[in-house]
This record gives sequence, structure tokens and C-alpha cells, in this order.
Amino acid sequence: MDEPSPSADPPTNQFGSLNDLAHELASLEDLASRGSWRSILDKVSRARSLNLLNNPHDHLIYLTYNVLALSKLRRFADASTDLDTLDDFNSHYYKYETYPQLYPNRSGSMLPFSLRFIHAQLPIKLGNRQEGLDRFYRLLNFIRQKIKEKESNNLHDSVKIWKRREIFVLNCLIGHHLGDKEFILCVDLIKDMIDRDYLDPLLVSKLGYIQMQIGDIEGAKGSFNHVETMLNEGKNDGHSFLSEVQFRNLVNRNKALVYVVGKDYVSAVREYEECIERDHTDVVAINNKALCLMYLRDLSDSIKVLENALERVPTSALNETLVVNLCSMYELAYVNHSEIKRTLNNWIVHVAPDDFDASCIRV
Repeated sequence: MDEPSPSADPPTNQFGSLNDLAHELASLEDLASRGSWRSILDKVSRARSLNLLNNPHDHLIYLTYNVLALSKLRRFADASTDLDTLDDFNSHYYKYETYPQLYPNRSGSMLPFSLRFIHAQLPIKLGNRQEGLDRFYRLLNFIRQKIKEKESNNLHDSVKIWKRREIFVLNCLIGHHLGDKEFILCVDLIKDMIDRDYLDPLLVSKLGYIQMQIGDIEGAKGSFNHVETMLNEGKNDGHSFLSEVQFRNLVNRNKALVYVVGKDYVSAVREYEECIERDHTDVVAINNKALCLMYLRDLSDSIKVLENALERVPTSALNETLVVNLCSMYELAYVNHSEIKRTLNNWIVHVAPDDFDASCIRV
């Protein structure tokens, strides 16, 4: 939910389990974690038809999962139609205080934040980029208003939650602007956050990636060095999504990227191997190590790296980018690549989540 109360930090032990929060929420969460989006649609439809959702927040949570599942399955028009069943997000219908008998001593919005995010994302998926960007900026302003409100009430845990949301939404905005090659705007957005003392290593790293794309290699190195300094000094502001292992791997991947730009693929491979040794599910490091080996004309080993990853950690490694790269390597390495890709496709059918785009195999 957006905010359980305007006068206290979120309760830590109010609910014994997910099912205490909403009807069979644990089951929905399990299906989502496995990518079983069609099963979620079936479950939501059944709950609605049998009138199993008794409370207002139950309906909102199930709507959120339904819209998310439709989006994952690339049924964006259907997701938008379902989302349009809501009134204005600020309507009193979605306030706890409207139902004092159901939610005693609670106030504020019961609207899940995920629903606000999907509402911003959908127009872009439907081809209306400007409307989507406008919604994202309105969402960013909404988040920043919440941060000010929570800070004024000294609600430190709530501030941390909303600042993590701010960084998440900002990263998405930057991604959309990058897709249109609006590099300077991206740099300005990130520097604005840094100027406000947001010490998020992902944001600073992203600044380095953008600087590389516009040819500012020294600026990129400076950004990457800043991230490494943050790691060495233990400066992770608590709003980042990174664990210590992920933070260390980020630093190694940044170093590797500098080596790649300088065509020092051997050194880049060493950095990626250090990441993989620390975290064998680091798919970015696995994928990039394989690409570096390919640039070194070692197609056999590059294929083994990706195949081994798919075999060992299919849940993490099975994404379209990695599979596209593996298929490209098959096409370069083998005359009978079509047969090999069909074998890969048959395996993927049995293990992939519902939203996996099998067209990337190019059978």
C-alpha cells in the first residue's frame, strides 16, 4: 500500500503472513515469483466471480496483480482497460478513513504503489510516449511530496521507502529518455539527484554509462571511481536496492566496461569472473563475459559460459538478451545452428516464465 498511516512508520508486525494482509496473497506472490502470469489471471477471475474479495483493499490488490499479469503478457490494451475501472487515484473510495469500521485507527491511501507505476508505464507501451512521460513526472512529483511529508513528521522508515521509490521511478524515466537518445536530459536528471546528496551507486554508475555513450570517457571513469570510493568508504545511503555483494559486483562491472571500451577484453573477462565467483547469478557479468570471449575469437568458451548459466541458474539466466546472444553465437559457430536452436527452444518451452518472448530464438 502507499502509506498505512500519516502519523506513524509502517507497522512491522501487524500481519502474521501475507494472507493476513489480503485474500490468498501468498499464492499470488508465489505465482508472480515463478512467472505464472496466466495462472494469476485465472485466480483473479475466479476470486472476482465467486465474490471472494470482501474488503476494498482486496479488490485493489487483485486489480494490481491482474494489471501486472496482463502487462507481462504484453496485453497492454487489456491492462489499460482494467486500470480504467478505477476512479481518480486520490478519490475518497481508496482512503482507509472512508471505512472506519473496516480499518480502525488507519488513514491514508490504500492504493498499491505498483498500480501508480503501471499507470505511468502503460501509455508508453501503447505507443503514447509523451503521455507516459507526463505521468512519470507527475508520479515523481507525488513521491517527492510524500518524502517531504514524511520528513516533516520524522517518519524515518517511511522516508526510506519513498526515497527508494523515487530512485526506482527516476531510473525508469532515465531509461525511457535514453531510448530516445536524450543524453543531456538524462545527465541533468542524475546530477540533480547527486546535488541533493543522493549517494545511490546505481545512479552514479548510470551517469558513467551515459558519459561513455556521449564520448566523455574521462568523465565516465570519474563517475565509476566515485562509485568505488563509495564502496570503500561504506557510503550506501540506505535507499539503494543493492546488497554488499551486488555493490561490489557493480564496481567490478564498471571497471570491466572501461576495459571493454579500451578493447582490453582479457582484463574485462577477469573482472566479470570475479563477479561470477562472488555471485553465480549475476547475469550481466555472465552475458558480458561471454561477449568478451567472443570478441577474443573464443566462440566455443563463450557458448559454454551461456549454456552453463542456463543450466545452473535458469531462473536468473533465462532472459531474452542472453538467449539472443547465445543464438547469434550458434549461428557463427555451427552449420546446423537451426537444429541446435530448435533443441534450445524445446527446453525453454518447459522452463520459461509465461512472459518470455520465444521469438528471440529465431527458429
